[in-house]
Amino acid sequence: MSLNHIRPWRNIHRRKSRQIMVGNVPVGGDAPITVQTMTNTPTTDIAATIAQVQAAAEAGADIVRISVPDQDSSRALKEIVRESPVPIVADIHFHYKRGIEAAEAGAACLRINPGNIGSQDRVREVIRAARDHNCSIRIGVNAGSLEKHLLDKYGEPTPDAMVESGLDHIKILQDNDFHEFKISCKASDVFMAATAYQMLADQTDAPIHLGITEAGGLTSGTIKSAIGLGNLLWMGIGDTIRVSLSADPVQEVKVGFEILKSLGLRHRGVNIISCPSCARQGFDVIKTVEALETRLEHIKTPMSLSIIGCVVNGPGEALMTDVGFTGGGNGSGMVYLAGKQSHKMSNDQMIEHIVEEVEKKAAEIEASQSAQAAE
Repeated sequence: MSLNHIRPWRNIHRRKSRQIMVGNVPVGGDAPITVQTMTNTPTTDIAATIAQVQAAAEAGADIVRISVPDQDSSRALKEIVRESPVPIVADIHFHYKRGIEAAEAGAACLRINPGNIGSQDRVREVIRAARDHNCSIRIGVNAGSLEKHLLDKYGEPTPDAMVESGLDHIKILQDNDFHEFKISCKASDVFMAATAYQMLADQTDAPIHLGITEAGGLTSGTIKSAIGLGNLLWMGIGDTIRVSLSADPVQEVKVGFEILKSLGLRHRGVNIISCPSCARQGFDVIKTVEALETRLEHIKTPMSLSIIGCVVNGPGEALMTDVGFTGGGNGSGMVYLAGKQSHKMSNDQMIEHIVEEVEKKAAEIEASQSAQAAE
């Protein structure tokens, strides 16, 4: 029995949106919610940027964004795109020509910020380049860089100002018969971002890119993103997400997947259910979970694992997981497979044994999926 089973009281009904393509990755419609990150290396350091893109892809990133601030970066982008295993979004600010160059370099999508890309004429030139080179566009509204006339109108960044900015630029794209776009409405303030996204979701059928911008470091940023993105996703809003952390981009990808996994929206790898431990624990739960998280990173098959220190909640949690271990006494605990008691295992051998059982279960799941696909 697996936590992946759908239950009526945990269904999330996603907002209906158009589907666009970012390279070969569908975004919106009934496509899985994609996870994105962004490189933080100098784009002109081609080797370092490619290495970061590949690490992010290995962690599960569906799409990676790269900043293109100057002509040298535009030239580097062409080689990076050629070597990337996932579609690349070119992040464009201030100079519209960078957007044109990025499209020519093979970017799958152009992210433009309405507040700083320039006049409507310049936006139209970027649209033309995107159409000519089969790029999609992300309209990236940000509370920190709204257009001056909107700041004058509203007095400060507000959800209404952000949504008005986004809708104005949607109109420009649609007036130019360009419909391959998605939109984001980010702010570092969780309340502002969430309100803007809810308003936006009611006024467009465009795919929505979720993010709490400049969320902070690994711990604080994870919490802010989980609260902001988690609530929006729970309401069915969001087709692609990026967790913005002052940390390694790989961490952004991991946190993104954990948010989606927690809501049952997407599954990748082992979902570990573990207790915080207490004086009743029959083994060192914290060190065990730390070891298993590292040892099981290579498992990409969606499955669940419970690691519980004692018999208070252990058997109940194990009933709902693919593999489980519950601490007992005398230096051993009980192994559960498919929700049923299987056999005892000594604490000393438990980590190695759990890894073997998870690998075995992953192989069984993959074999079953392959057989179903062949039918």
